[in-house]
Amino acid sequence: MDEQIQKEAARRRAFAIISHPDAGKTTLTEKLLLYGGALELAGSVTAKKKQRETASDWMELEKKRGISISSTVLQFDYGGYRLNLLDTPGHKDFSEDTYRVLMAVDAVVMVIDAVKGIESQTLKLFEICRKRSIPIFTFMNKLDRPARPPLELIDQLEKMLNLHAYPVNWPLGNGADFKGIYDRMGKQVHLFERVQGGSYRAPVSVRSLSDPVVKDLLREHIYRENIEELEMLEGAHGGFDAAAVLQGKTTPVFFGSAANNFGVEFLLQNFLKYSQQPSPRKTGKELIPLDHPHFSSFVFKVQTNMNPLHRDRVVFARVCSGRFYRDMKVYHARSGRTVRLSDSYNLFGRDREVVNEAYPGDVIGFVTKLDFRIGDTISTDPGLFFEEIPRFAPECFGFIKNTSAASYKPFRKGLEHLLAEDIVQTFHLHNSRHTTPLLGAVGPLQFEVFHYRMKDEYRVASTLEMMPWTILRWAESALGAEALQQTLPSGAALAQDDQGRRVILFDVEWSLKYFSERNPSVKLLDSPAVTSKDAPHANE
Repeated sequence: MDEQIQKEAARRRAFAIISHPDAGKTTLTEKLLLYGGALELAGSVTAKKKQRETASDWMELEKKRGISISSTVLQFDYGGYRLNLLDTPGHKDFSEDTYRVLMAVDAVVMVIDAVKGIESQTLKLFEICRKRSIPIFTFMNKLDRPARPPLELIDQLEKMLNLHAYPVNWPLGNGADFKGIYDRMGKQVHLFERVQGGSYRAPVSVRSLSDPVVKDLLREHIYRENIEELEMLEGAHGGFDAAAVLQGKTTPVFFGSAANNFGVEFLLQNFLKYSQQPSPRKTGKELIPLDHPHFSSFVFKVQTNMNPLHRDRVVFARVCSGRFYRDMKVYHARSGRTVRLSDSYNLFGRDREVVNEAYPGDVIGFVTKLDFRIGDTISTDPGLFFEEIPRFAPECFGFIKNTSAASYKPFRKGLEHLLAEDIVQTFHLHNSRHTTPLLGAVGPLQFEVFHYRMKDEYRVASTLEMMPWTILRWAESALGAEALQQTLPSGAALAQDDQGRRVILFDVEWSLKYFSERNPSVKLLDSPAVTSKDAPHANE
């Protein structure tokens, strides 16, 4: 069995696609699925309403707004590999959802708009990857439009991210003159033909750089510029270090156009060539090997109403070790309960198929009514649990209120179901008269989505009452609640999170600084510390 686990794990790849909004992340996702054989016809988020929708943007609001607001798991096979592709939300308000996804992958493809260059959200997502030493593969997208010079893009990438960049291919032309790419490793030119709407694979011909066909196809000055640039690259970016890629010190750079399918399959092939099998995960200070005799996994996402007819709750878990098989009994570390995982699935956006087995690197989904939360460990070993997934401090706060007495039951059900996803956090104000919890989100769009889904999925009319606080800190203090309340400046409030940990809400930065200076004994944290009561125990 150990050999079987090792063999299956070696052909698994779990990766995410990250980018600034509108850089082409979802379009690239669709095209990777197209080349992986998972789609016969690629969709487009910019398509008209009557045209085909994307597989990754399945939520109703995503279709209306043309943006990704929920991370999606898409599994497909290519070249003997099993790929678990996690499409992440691009909007900054959903950075917490993206962060959790990045905890579940072993590599990322960072999409950069070659017209605009590196943007703010790209930097934030990159910093998360750097902290976890996640290998980054960079795709310079939209070369079919008038883009920045490729040398300028490489220089910006290295300076802004402080990361060595190695161009694996080089664009031949720009905008309407973009004809293909030069493979620096294979010393070959890949010429592409455009297909209507980019719905089908782009026909490609492979030739040498000196081939007369290449010279005739490119304008003379463009061909001459390409020769000069490639000569410069050999001096500045001559050596490729595959080990440095896996260490997160070098990013392989690929140029192309996801909309036209130029360079997409080249990216996919080289990603598989230079990425690695799933990495072992930590429990405390111990690394759990992939072929550990016990199956283990952790929850990184909970999604409700993927099947609106059944109001189901799907729990997404990353397999870390051992072999999963359908109907197996597992131990839920936080609750101490033994559960049977019978409704287990492979995911493809909203679609699902029954999964009978899974291996390290796979993402499985299972339908359950049990109280699974983000960060929970699921294993056949009662003494095993993985490190907790950190939480972000919300920056927007408000109360959602039911506007119809007749909708009381669906309102409470909708609130319970959507809060289970843990994208919007809940808090209880000290001595509050409110019957519903205070909601906290990283950004206002999260509230808009929450409000929309209450109406769309539960047919509940509600209102949002926004509160003035903009800063939250978890507080550690020996003072009692009333005594701590007395120390707060005007405009601040004391509350508890859903785990009973105390938090303080501030309306402005000055108020936070003033409180910190006046109360040095109170420890303020921008992420909750794991206490002994949070950690699961094997004998519970």
